[in-house]
Amino acid sequence: MKTIKSKDNITYKSAVKLLKKKYRDETGLYLLEGVKPLEDALAMGISIKTIFLCEGLQKAEAFPDKLCMVLDEKLFANISDTGKSQGVIAVVEQKTYSFNEFSAEVSGGNVVIMDRLQDPGNIGTIIRTAEAAGYRGIVMIAGSGDVYSSKVVRAAAGSLFRMPVIKVSDADEAAETARALGLKLTVTCFENAVNCFDTDLTENIALVIGNEGRGVSERLMELSDIRVKIPMQGSIESLNAAVAAGILMYQSQKKNNER
Repeated sequence: MKTIKSKDNITYKSAVKLLKKKYRDETGLYLLEGVKPLEDALAMGISIKTIFLCEGLQKAEAFPDKLCMVLDEKLFANISDTGKSQGVIAVVEQKTYSFNEFSAEVSGGNVVIMDRLQDPGNIGTIIRTAEAAGYRGIVMIAGSGDVYSSKVVRAAAGSLFRMPVIKVSDADEAAETARALGLKLTVTCFENAVNCFDTDLTENIALVIGNEGRGVSERLMELSDIRVKIPMQGSIESLNAAVAAGILMYQSQKKNNER
């Protein structure tokens, strides 16, 4: 098995570039760190280009030998994004979907639309919670954070392998996508909104989660079919985006729980 000790190694240099969104977008590749995420990716048949093992920290027995390379500890640390690494990082191919492929994947289910969400922890948590709540897909409006950044990948865990993601250019395209899927564009706000617990959010929902600071865009408000609010007590004016998304997405489970 090859051991890389030079920072000028071509394979290593290509991996380092994947720390930047620009290169992830250009290559359609990203970095996946950790034993369990890599095991999940292998089990699901995700395309893996290279597996880097930290010298002296991780053994290769569990991974395909032909994909593995050993990295000098200092070189490995340069591409690791965790405080205490398990010693394995893979270069993985992003899954891309045409609209028709996305439509087939989400058929009959709800989707989340992320409207310029920025925090990677929020984005990853929402993807993971969406799967748990029975949602089928994710729509990312331009200006949102990168779903393939290391922090999002880590927060989403294996859900990123199973939840199809598509990108749209703006609010109008997001609304058109919802309509084409036969879904009701659902936004959160306070003005002219109904209590989320008094509204049927079980099916045919395209739930918009807005930017952490600015909320849902005015254009999506104009185009919305349903406006909901989460009741809050005390002096609290807003909730964390991922928390709010979780509360709203789990309304889809009402039907199942009432059976």
